[in-house]
Amino acid sequence: MRDFHLPGRSPVISGRGMAATSMPAATLTALDVLRSGGNAMDAAIAAVAVLGVIEPQSTGIGGDCFCLYSPAGSGRVIAMNGSGRAPGAATPEALRARQVNALEPTSPHVVTIPGAVGAWEKLNQAHGRKGMEELLEPAARFAEGGFHVHAKVAADWHDASPKLLKNEASTRHYLPGGVAPKHGDKIAFPALAKTLRAIGRNGAKAFYEGEVAADMVRALTTLGGLHTEDDFARGREAAGFVTPIRTRWRGLDVYQCPPNGSGVVVLEILNILSGFSSPEQGPISTERFHRHIEAARLAYRDRDAFLADPAFFDMPLEKLLSPEYGEQLRRLISDDMAMQVMPPAGESELSRHKDTVYLCVVDEDGNACSFINSLFESFGSGILAEGSGVMLQNRGYGFRLEEGHPNCIGPNKRPMHTIIPGMVMRDGECIMPYGVMGGHFQPMGQTLFLSNHFEFGMDVQEAIDAPRLFPRLGKVQVERGIPADVVDRLNAMGHDCEPVAKPHGGGQAIFIDRKRGALVGGSEPRKDGCAMGY
Repeated sequence: MRDFHLPGRSPVISGRGMAATSMPAATLTALDVLRSGGNAMDAAIAAVAVLGVIEPQSTGIGGDCFCLYSPAGSGRVIAMNGSGRAPGAATPEALRARQVNALEPTSPHVVTIPGAVGAWEKLNQAHGRKGMEELLEPAARFAEGGFHVHAKVAADWHDASPKLLKNEASTRHYLPGGVAPKHGDKIAFPALAKTLRAIGRNGAKAFYEGEVAADMVRALTTLGGLHTEDDFARGREAAGFVTPIRTRWRGLDVYQCPPNGSGVVVLEILNILSGFSSPEQGPISTERFHRHIEAARLAYRDRDAFLADPAFFDMPLEKLLSPEYGEQLRRLISDDMAMQVMPPAGESELSRHKDTVYLCVVDEDGNACSFINSLFESFGSGILAEGSGVMLQNRGYGFRLEEGHPNCIGPNKRPMHTIIPGMVMRDGECIMPYGVMGGHFQPMGQTLFLSNHFEFGMDVQEAIDAPRLFPRLGKVQVERGIPADVVDRLNAMGHDCEPVAKPHGGGQAIFIDRKRGALVGGSEPRKDGCAMGY
């Protein structure tokens, strides 16, 4: 229970509908849609479109999305893969012919065809009630009339200034006077407003064909990109419904989107941890964090080796998600010290020797939507298609140039993806759409959150607030909220802890309390948003 002597906020409770997003205006937009007769899917699409304007470093129509949706009373979870593909000419040979020997995050060669708009249209047609013109109009109004920049957005914008300065169009439109907008400054994107309204009137075709597509291709090919208008036309149909994956954990069914998303990493971490009893020392303890770090190291090892577009590579999902494999990996974890050596990916025998927005909505009928949309890194590639106002993602930075690797760049191929919405079911009923944004951190963040709430009994807001850490590139990146003595003990066990400059990720969650008929929401304090209900 929250200590009211300390700073913080309580979880939000309501009885009918609720939304949790990373910006107040987006949360209010979602509630407006719900109260005017829309459902959870309608509200999610309207909210994420607003976020693509007012939180532009994180998301936009130039990015990708994934979605999990549980229709009320169905006992089902529906998954959408809205990730885009590489251009048809994108091969390692073609890139080497252009003297490209490494993928760079601001290069046109890491821009995949955006998948979000096509996914929004398909989700709306299959599960929405309202038309896209109505749903995109709030975002168009913010883009046309301008919006005041919030504190976290301003900080991220400032930090991304060097990237934006590399592109003349981005400098003109995103750095007025040569500097990033400050907290409270107002900025507008009229070209983006026009594009949003065109999509609303004419559907995804207005984005993937015609003048908007031509503008995006022009922005990329001017910089040496391999993209064509045919690539964008094909991109309209790239998004599609897929079969979700799941695991059983602590009496719950945890659902994720399948590869090329990294939801498999969440499920593998949970499988590894499931055989441990909860440490008596509690959630903010060396014992708990050590086990979680080790489980994550093993699961991310498998991700880096196997995660790729399933149309091009058959990832061994059945093995990786089996309880037996989780048990084998769990035996590698010692409570006394960190692993100095790990077996090869997919193995458990040591002797055989290595930025985004998330939102969720629940409507009064009980439909639940878990939705994530991203440009990948802050402002994506930093390449702005000036005429259409579209900031283009750099999702192709998730590819490799290593030929023979499952995730090597290739024509019409999807890269390994970090963005992952989550959904929790109990006894055939949805009880929680949730997610934790933050690039590669997301599987670690999701499993920390789930454990905080369902294992250690924190309420939804406390589970999001709790301090975080993340094993990354041989270090353990630690937030300031973790006590110094815990960090010291982790170092003594063989972990190499370092303070992280920016806090990890950003989460939203709505718990559906079916016994009391209530919705209980939490929102990330590391960002600018909120959960609200009615």
